[in-house]
This record gives sequence, structure tokens and C-alpha cells, in this order.
Amino acid sequence: MEKENRISQSSHHSTTSPSLPPTPPNDQTYPPEKSIITTTNDPTSSPSTTPLPREATPSELSTHPHITAPIPLSAWLVILAGAFERATYFGIIAPWQNYMQNPRSLDRNVPPGALGLGQSTATNVSNAFFLFSYLTPMLFACVSDMWLGRYRTLMVGLGIYMLGCIILLCTSLPVALDHGAGIGGLVAAMILIGLGVGAVKAIYFPFLGDQYVQKKPQLVRQKNGELAIVDGTRTLQLIYNLYFWFTNVAALSTIATTFLEKEYDFWTAYLLCTACLLVTIVVLLVCSGKLVKLTPKGNNLPMATKVLVCASKNGFKLNHAKASYQQEHKNKRVLWSDGFIDELKLGLLACRVIFSYLLFYLCINQIFNNLVSQAGQMELHGIPNDMIQSFSGVACVIFGPIIQAMYSFLAKRRIAFGPIARISAAFFFCGAGMAYAAGIQKLIYTSGPCYDQPFACEASDGKPNDVNVWVQVPIYFILAVAEIFGFVTASEYAYSKSPQDMKTIVQAISQLTACLGSALGMALSPVAKDPYLVTLYACLAATMGVATAVFWWIFRRYDKIDEELNQSNLKSSEDRDHLNTPSDDSVPGS
Repeated sequence: MEKENRISQSSHHSTTSPSLPPTPPNDQTYPPEKSIITTTNDPTSSPSTTPLPREATPSELSTHPHITAPIPLSAWLVILAGAFERATYFGIIAPWQNYMQNPRSLDRNVPPGALGLGQSTATNVSNAFFLFSYLTPMLFACVSDMWLGRYRTLMVGLGIYMLGCIILLCTSLPVALDHGAGIGGLVAAMILIGLGVGAVKAIYFPFLGDQYVQKKPQLVRQKNGELAIVDGTRTLQLIYNLYFWFTNVAALSTIATTFLEKEYDFWTAYLLCTACLLVTIVVLLVCSGKLVKLTPKGNNLPMATKVLVCASKNGFKLNHAKASYQQEHKNKRVLWSDGFIDELKLGLLACRVIFSYLLFYLCINQIFNNLVSQAGQMELHGIPNDMIQSFSGVACVIFGPIIQAMYSFLAKRRIAFGPIARISAAFFFCGAGMAYAAGIQKLIYTSGPCYDQPFACEASDGKPNDVNVWVQVPIYFILAVAEIFGFVTASEYAYSKSPQDMKTIVQAISQLTACLGSALGMALSPVAKDPYLVTLYACLAATMGVATAVFWWIFRRYDKIDEELNQSNLKSSEDRDHLNTPSDDSVPGS
């Protein structure tokens, strides 16, 4: 369910909001791009006499409405390519639970299958894939920052991704399954696809962000004569939110792949996914000259490690690791600046927030395994059991505009709803979704013919329990709200608070939380079977409720100073950039 902001050699980004449809997030109108983005004012002149557009003053920031700048063509291209990649990803994993869990059968009244591994093993393998795909981003982040740059590293990852899709397609053919190639092919495909997905997870958000050059807030006059602030933060939010909205539209590929799986065979579903990934690769190759590609400037992770070691030797205080402190109190020169320490402190804050997503990822992953199996225990009425999860994407597409309208409503009335509050809301809805899942599982267990052992009694005759599968749909709508509040905010928070030269690394680190969530899911897989599923879902719901309260209590104060933190990070990165020579590779077409 993965973009961003601009890291130019002389500017930095910041973010703040959740998901939204492809329309401007406010009621304001604004001039064409050239009249908004261009700003050449003398910093020594008086704001009242400087021609518009110009840099906004602090008082103007608080009194005028904030609007967005036009989105660059390169960002639209990256969004389009990313949507097709997400169509591939979700289209592949949607049929996987059936592919692994159920045996091959010609009976159209039972869920389709191929390998017959059983629910517990299939869930374990599914979680292992998620775990692996969340570990690999760090590898590609290092390669991107140190050697190849984001574009080249992304293309290498997509090539590996494509190879995995081809192997999965070929080994899911009936003739391949007849000769026992199914399990071996699945393992090989999962490894390659996991590597490719890892590259996308690490690089795509920063790469999309590179397509937009963020400036300090500019005061402009709109066509209606009113003054407004062109806000780089809100523009970045719009780019992220558009990507999330488009990828959720693309995620509806699960409807097509699950029907293809049921009506024809698994290989037809994987053929469609392979074709979608081919579109992604072609768009990025053909439009390469229009994209912004930054030259890798090196990875600051080793320097960050040295800073932490220095801080540990000075009372575990990062301020004591600053160059000014070391020079004054230790008469020692260090390799980093005070600004880098300030950025690192924000990056560590982002990591603390992101690591709080552990249980959130565990619960969301239920969509792709246990909830698919739950649907298979109910009366499907001709609907593939793994198609029901597609309602998560449908709900995201529906709720995205509604939630964005809510944000605009709050913003006009200057009612704060910061990232910590949004994440807390995400956790709450996630827990509510698990509570509803527990209720549905209880309903299944109290219904015949097999009660708490669906399909396992003689009275079943291959039929599920007497519960209509449509009662499961609200789970996906509840979890969709959680995704809208949670996923985009997490990526934005990680990006906006991370040091300029460590954005890919921090994005990769954020995936480690998802990795731990999958590992925890694997640990719980022995109880992910009948008759323990009610207890499993109930425990997840209760744990998320506690996690929501604890998270809000610990981090709530950061919402009050969020904009201050963003501007501080922007200033620190700009100060450090003045020491660097801009690269010719930081312009489109490089």
C-alpha cells in the first residue's frame, strides 16, 4: 500500500498531511506556475515595498490562506509509473493466500488453489515474504546514496522485480504445476520480487520528492485579487496524497486478478501483473530525460553513527556532540556541523514515531492472509474469497476526498490536526477493524454446519458456514480509514524530519518496523487457525487500543511545534547546502 518532496542541492522539504484525490486540496485559485514559483526579491528590502511574489513574513504566514504550487510534469510521470507498479504488487499478492493454502480443484464451489500448503503455512510464508521485502530496502538505500543514485538504483530494482514476475508466471502454468515446479518457482519469485519491492520502498518516495523544488513560503496575489501563501509543504502534501490516491485506484487490480484466478487460472492473473510492471519500466525509460535525477552525495549514516558515539561519551546528549560544544568544552574539532546535529535529532524523532507502527503493520497485514482465509469460510455467492480485500482500495478511493475535505475545513478554521493526531487516529481505526474482525469470526464459529471447524465436518460437504461474506466488507472500510491516516503520514513524517542526505536511509529504516510487524505475524502463525481466530483478532484489537493511548501520551506535544520543526530542518539543510557546489546532475534531463 508506496512519494515525495524535493531534495535539491540548495533546498529541503517538509510535509504534513494524509491522503487526497487528484484535485487541489483547497478552494483557492492561483496564477500560473511562472507567477508563483519565480521569486527574485532583494532580502534587504522592506516586505511592504517588495514586488510580489516574494518571501512571506511570519505574520503573513499566520494571516493569509495557504495554497499549492502547480505540480511538475516529472512528478506526474513518476506518479503514473508508480501506480502501475502498485497494480503489479497488489495484483500479485492478492491471490497468493489461495495459491499457497488451497489444493488444485475443479470444484468451483470452493476457493481456488495450487500448492495446498494449508492456512497456517501459507500465512507463515506470506509473512516471511513481507518480512524479507521490508529488510531489503536498506541494501538499495545504501547503493542509491553511495553509488548509483536513485534513478539507476530504482531501474535495477525494477529489472529484478520483472524477472521475479516472469518466473512466477511461468511456474504457475498448469504444465509447470503438473511437473512440481510450483513451490520452487514461488520461492524464487518471492526472493526476486522481494528485492524489487525493497528497491521501490526505499527509493520511490524520495525520488518522487526530487521532482519538486521546494522554496520558502511565497506571498502571491491570486486572480481574485486576494493575497495567499504558496506553501511548499502543502504542495508536497498534494504530491504525496495524489500518489496515494492513484495507487489505491491501481490497487483495484486485485479485482481483476482474483476474478482471473477463479475463472481461468492463476497464471492469467500473473500475466496481467507482469504487463503492468512493464508499463512502469517503459514510462521511466522513455521519459528519463524529463525526470529530475540527483547525483549521489554519499551516505551520512557512518557520520550519524559517529555522532551517536560522541553523544554517548558526553552524557548521552546530542547537543554535547555539536561542533561548537566540542570546540568550547573539549578543544576538539569534529567532522560535522551544528546544523547536522539538529537535523539528526529530528531524524531520530521520526524513527521513534515510525517504530511505533509495529502493531499497526501487524494488523494491516491481516488483510493479505488471515482475512482472506476468513472470507473463504463464508458463503461467497460466486465472489472469489480473495477479491473481498479489494474493498480496502475502493474505500481508500472514496474516503480520500472526504478526509481531504475535512482537512481543508479544519485548516480554514485554523483547527490543528497534526501528524501525531493523525497517526493516533490511524491506530484507533486499526484497532476498531480488528475488533470487528473478531466479531465476524465469532459469528462464523456460531454458525453451522461446522461451527468452529469450517469445512472440517462431514455435514459440510465442501461448503462453508452459513454466513454471508458481505458482512466482512466493513472491516476493509474501517482499515482503509486507518491506512489514509497512517501510511501517508508515516512516509511524510520520515521524509520531512530526516537529514537531507539520509532521506533514503530513513525511508528504509521505516520499513524495518514493517519487517518487525511481519516477524511478529510469523510468531503468531501457529494460532492463526481454527478455533483460535476469535482470540487472535480480539487480542490484536485490545493491543492496538493500548498502543493508541500510549503513543498519544508520549508524542502529543510534538504536534504543537510541528511547523517549527519543519522550518528548522529546512533551514539547517539550506545552511549545509551553502557549503556544497550544485551538481549539473540535479536538473531534468541529466
